[in-house]
Amino acid sequence: MSELVTPTKSKRSRVRSTPKGRRVDPQAKADVLALLGDAPRRRDLLIEHLHKIQDRFGHLSAAHLVALAAEMNMAMAEVYEVATFYHHFDVVKEGDTAPPTLTVRVCDSIACDLAGSHALLESLPRRLGTDVRVLHAPCVGRCEMAPVAVVGQNPVPHATAEKITSLVSNGLVTHDTADVTITPGHVGYDAYRAAGGYALATACVNGERKAADVTALMEDSGLRGLGGAGFPTGRKWKLVSAEPAPRLMAINIDEGEPGTFKDRYYLERDPHRFLEGAIIAAWAVGIDAVYIYLRDEYHGCRAILEREIALLKSAPPCRIPEFHLRRGAGAYICGEESAMIESIEGKRGEPRLRPPYVAQVGLFGRPTLEHNMETLHWVRDIIEKGPAWFSGHGRNGRKGLRSFSVSGRVKKPGVHLAPAGITLQDLVEEYCGGMLDGHTLYGYLPGGASGGILPGFLANIPLDFDTLTPHGCFIGSAAIVVFSQQDKATGVARNLMKFFAEESCGQCTPCRVGTEKALHLMKSRKWDKPLLEELSQAMMDASICGLGQAAPNPVLTVLRYFPTEVE
Repeated sequence: MSELVTPTKSKRSRVRSTPKGRRVDPQAKADVLALLGDAPRRRDLLIEHLHKIQDRFGHLSAAHLVALAAEMNMAMAEVYEVATFYHHFDVVKEGDTAPPTLTVRVCDSIACDLAGSHALLESLPRRLGTDVRVLHAPCVGRCEMAPVAVVGQNPVPHATAEKITSLVSNGLVTHDTADVTITPGHVGYDAYRAAGGYALATACVNGERKAADVTALMEDSGLRGLGGAGFPTGRKWKLVSAEPAPRLMAINIDEGEPGTFKDRYYLERDPHRFLEGAIIAAWAVGIDAVYIYLRDEYHGCRAILEREIALLKSAPPCRIPEFHLRRGAGAYICGEESAMIESIEGKRGEPRLRPPYVAQVGLFGRPTLEHNMETLHWVRDIIEKGPAWFSGHGRNGRKGLRSFSVSGRVKKPGVHLAPAGITLQDLVEEYCGGMLDGHTLYGYLPGGASGGILPGFLANIPLDFDTLTPHGCFIGSAAIVVFSQQDKATGVARNLMKFFAEESCGQCTPCRVGTEKALHLMKSRKWDKPLLEELSQAMMDASICGLGQAAPNPVLTVLRYFPTEVE
């Protein structure tokens, strides 16, 4: 009989003296604790906390990520997958070299590309040296000031190598909201109240108006969502108000579509008009909390909103909903409503499969009223002046007003408020001062990067929802980019497809692989039309969200309207 041996300690019975996973570095923990202070450690604040570390140290070290994960009681993998998803977070693994403290981003999206940003990208590394990182960046929402660069967090309109070098040398790396050349003087809280602001919201909240009557006014006005999808505003209010409480609101100011900058324009000038619209919408729909999602490139707008919301909260004109300002982190996909909601919840900004729709199951699983900022900007005017005032504008049988973001080869780029249904030809001549000297109209983007490309001989199409569909385009957020005989439609299309390929979230294969494959095929002098058309159809049919579904539009419209460039 063999001797029975009882081991004093088996492998299975050993108890770890430290938690499984990476050890928390004491200094990194102290850094994180100092930055977070008494802020809640909730999962939905993960991106906000990552920004604090990135802003302070210029990157996210592995040690800081481990410390943050431990402090928030999250798995390191969860923190890492979020941090690596967004362009504006620089994750540095153990043993890797951190990037330079200062980064200069040069926009190379379509308006800036037409204005010569590629030359800046080539010359800046030599001028600035190795202590400054120079990166190309997608649209930063200042297309009327092209070319644009951002030094740290300081936007540089009409950028030149000399301007950028001077800012770097003098350490001017934050956005001075007092600089009217970058952020025009805005109407602050006191001035807005003195001019009658918030009187309408107060009347609504105090019961002087009925929610059903106000909602009916919005329906009668014909106002549609101005973020791109164009869903009728009044109908959306009715749908969400019919869902069980509690309900939430999410305001989309991500505005990452190349060529679009209207939301920034209104925010810089009149922020309380949209905030009052949000209060009225929240009252009408029965909402207690409002989440504002602002793209990270709008540092000046964030400073303005932080200041003005604080003033509004300190002396509210009436009962107001709880406002939460959330900061994006550089991901175009978060302009899609469900991806934005995922980002607000502190996750990767990946679109959700639908149904259910966000009106039913949205932010934190609650029915959510999602709006573009400009949609809310018009609420006060429509209710005070009546729906006929808004719908009374328009041309060519269309109704309403449109805020056109116009950039490219025109004399007066900028946001132009014009009647819905105006043609490109009339918009350029009446509002934009005509084409630049020496340039004649060759083509234009009627709806930003994803809206397709039209030739100059179709400049008489009414610009509005639905009018562009027969021509393979759509108006989206009304971003107009004009190009001339000195440009090529193929070059424009390649620029747009490069943007889509870089901004695809990667969740679905048709978009992730399709955009890269399309860009590769578009680099040939002669395009493989059958293959590009087949690839485009697969992307439109099978992509999860609008990015992949709309990405083929530039390709298909070039094949349709500019065949001599690709044959």
